[in-house]
Amino acid sequence: MKIWAISDLHLSLGGDKPMDLFGEHWGRHWEKVDANCRERVAEDDLLLLPGDHSWAMKLEEADRDLGFISDLPGIKVLCKGNHDYWWQSVGKVRKRFPRLHFLQNDAAKIGPVALCGSRGWDLPGPDGFEDGHDEKIYRREVERLKLSTGAMASDAQLRIALVHYPPLTHRQPETEVTQVLEAAGIDVCVYGHLHLGGNHRPVRGLRNGVHYHLVSCDFLDFCPIQVGQC
Repeated sequence: MKIWAISDLHLSLGGDKPMDLFGEHWGRHWEKVDANCRERVAEDDLLLLPGDHSWAMKLEEADRDLGFISDLPGIKVLCKGNHDYWWQSVGKVRKRFPRLHFLQNDAAKIGPVALCGSRGWDLPGPDGFEDGHDEKIYRREVERLKLSTGAMASDAQLRIALVHYPPLTHRQPETEVTQVLEAAGIDVCVYGHLHLGGNHRPVRGLRNGVHYHLVSCDFLDFCPIQVGQC
């Protein structure tokens, strides 16, 4: 079993939110994602998608976008992103899209792989972080990640975390999020949220036992990357 990852598809197949407003490279990007996934991902592989799946505002408006993801090859595992407003009740989401695995305050074990996940939030620091509003959300997301890691199977060969927001930066290499991941014995963490065109220096590679991968689709030229194998 190979494990692949790609995020931030920002689909709007049932709406009117063209992503090429953010650059020509986004033109009909879902077709590139579809072709690249079908070329690489086998049906018994894992395909991890850490957030920002659809621009839909309501669950019923996400049918075409989540149907697109459902039809991609592999066993799909998703966590929530900051733009996934359609994702309110995880119970309703799971009932509507039974072919997808959604992580929220819990964990999953698929074959020899244990998976946890949380949306995360902006890290505390000088760049626009508000001590009141942002601090409250950040604390809640850290606790949700603790719940998710605590629910992971102990007998897995590989332990993977899906987090939408970057769990660390070059200026903040150690955060409460990284501490939770390290304490839980996470082997691989995939994250997204960042996009081309911003002043980003994403952290990739091995840090304190955790291998971090930025998997936003435009950073990957709309092609999933392999992040593990069991």
